Amino acid sequence: MAWHTVKRFADAAKPEDLFTGQWQNRTSVLDDYKPHLDDRWNDGITNAWKLWEEIVPLGYKGSYQRVRAYLQKKRTSPRPVTARPPSPRTVSGWILRRPESLTEHEQLQLKTVCTQCPELNALTLHVRSFATMLTDRQGGRLPAWLDAVRQDDLPSLHTPAAGIDRDIDAVIAGLTLPWSSGAVEGHVNRIKMLKRQMFGRAGFQLLRKRVLLA
Repeated sequence: MAWHTVKRFADAAKPEDLFTGQWQNRTSVLDDYKPHLDDRWNDGITNAWKLWEEIVPLGYKGSYQRVRAYLQKKRTSPRPVTARPPSPRTVSGWILRRPESLTEHEQLQLKTVCTQCPELNALTLHVRSFATMLTDRQGGRLPAWLDAVRQDDLPSLHTPAAGIDRDIDAVIAGLTLPWSSGAVEGHVNRIKMLKRQMFGRAGFQLLRKRVLLA
């Protein structure tokens, strides 16, 4: 081995510095069309024949085999591993749960999602603010909450806000007073269940006894 070859190996800072043969850095008829191929590849179009047919009208004069060889390198090159994004159902669960009930990892994931989507961040703040009003009976804060909702571009919240506005006094009372119609609704649900169980099986007299004695 000649001394200048040894010196070239010794002076190389990285393996790529040794790739200086006659076949390196040669121009190719495909060079001008590689950006187009890269964009289409990123769009999910990976069929070599289809991409070759696309660049021929653009002026490509080379062969199909050259296009296939270029795409083959993309197929065999390692791809970066990316984390799977959380599903909408999972994100909804994080928003609707109490913040203190979320694990540190879940809080970090929700923060990342909200950072990437300002609308979702605003939605999270409104939902948690309403939950605080509901659990702590702070109905007096409802008008301010409605004003804050209208100021954000959140059509999904504008519709329920308009419905609350039409009966705001009753909603404020429900968020403030200790009384609730929950017990009555429970009895109505029980009666409906009994009626469905006996549909087509017995008359009114037996249904009346079951309702009174159940």
